[in-house]
Amino acid sequence: MAEEAKWYVAHTYSGYEDKVKANIEKSVENRGMQDLIIEVDVPKETVVEEKNGVKKTSQKKIFPGYVVVKMIMTDESWYIVRNTRGVTGFVGPGSKPVPLSPGEVARMGIDKTTTADIKVKVGDFVAIKSGPMEGFSGKVTSVSTETGKVEVLVSMFNRETKVEIDHSQVEAAD
Repeated sequence: MAEEAKWYVAHTYSGYEDKVKANIEKSVENRGMQDLIIEVDVPKETVVEEKNGVKKTSQKKIFPGYVVVKMIMTDESWYIVRNTRGVTGFVGPGSKPVPLSPGEVARMGIDKTTTADIKVKVGDFVAIKSGPMEGFSGKVTSVSTETGKVEVLVSMFNRETKVEIDHSQVEAAD
């Protein structure tokens, strides 16, 4: 059923994005609609600002006033999102929701890597096939499906060192 799900953009009051996300997720949970509304996201980026010589890292909303929702569009799912406090409507002509194209989703960086894409699991012995750690091998200590990163314990300079790399840079070793 999830393959029919598409990303839609809901317009919110500025500053209410995280609250809207939490409210939609709560409604989905309360009504058992996880099969219709799959994911709710507020796209953010990490920014480093320097003020008076002090660097500060913070999360900044990429699209203030918008929340993206991966869902299967039905009257019921539309109603849940549309009637969430803080939502002013969907993006689309005449308030008719228009799904984002795969290209738009990719450019926005909102569709996370799914578990199926990551071919290694904790405890696997892997070889690092690209990047600055190419040629090293080690044991997978953690896998993050959200970020698509894996932590690998490699031996460098006679010492065990944890490195975090993209799952596409490793392959199961023989």
